[in-house]
Amino acid sequence: MIQAKKKFGQNFLIDDGIKAKIIKAIPNNLDRIVEIGPGLGDLTQKLIEFSGKIECFEIDSELYEILLDKFASEISEQKLKIINADALKSWDEIARQDYFLVANLPYYVATNIILKALSDSRCKGLVVMIQKEVALKFSAKAGDSEFSALSILAQIKGDVELLFDVPATAFNPQPKVVSAVIRIIKDRDLISGFDTLEFERFLKSAFLAPRKTLLKNLSTFSSKSFIQDFLARENLPLSIRPHELCVALYLKLFKEAKNERREYPNSRREA
Repeated sequence: MIQAKKKFGQNFLIDDGIKAKIIKAIPNNLDRIVEIGPGLGDLTQKLIEFSGKIECFEIDSELYEILLDKFASEISEQKLKIINADALKSWDEIARQDYFLVANLPYYVATNIILKALSDSRCKGLVVMIQKEVALKFSAKAGDSEFSALSILAQIKGDVELLFDVPATAFNPQPKVVSAVIRIIKDRDLISGFDTLEFERFLKSAFLAPRKTLLKNLSTFSSKSFIQDFLARENLPLSIRPHELCVALYLKLFKEAKNERREYPNSRREA
């Protein structure tokens, strides 16, 4: 039995019931499924049975060779393609055509991969297993203590569902944390036409210190007087915290803040 490698964050999913629940969560009639980090190929086997067009990206060369041998017939029948590569460094290959992402993601790269998929117009959605703490940040609603910039970046692209928890006993070796599976079906783009990087900077400012007020945090992005006026117009208290403002109001605030920055480029330097 191959040993999991800590440097790749490997925890092999061994629970057949969890594998079945993941497959059940995937939409039907997909033309192309991309799996990142197939590991020993147990979920891959289920994916092949579910859909005949699977591509896997495996960073571990040793596992890659095992997968080539294990799925030799499926590869020859062109049901499966396996690429030995770091997915984040090979995204052009992933994004060469439309796809749906399915993965048991290593915790150390999970957030970056999900954000990459969310920003990729070729990605139509995802069902991924990640650390529950991160799953809560992506799926939280306004007012929840876990509501964050990650929640907003996900929810401007589609509804985020936290489907079910996965205990440590479902893996070999067992991780020290509880995992969870989330599903995002990308059916909208609420920042289409915006400067995405500027919006991300705006959110970074908004959630800079989650326990401080939104007014205090965003004073690094726009003038304090502008933020005060916006909150007053929306009948919101000056003491509102970042997690208490909904996605729609964040989008509205960003649009108005951009205009304010253009008209008064030095105003955000106010004390």
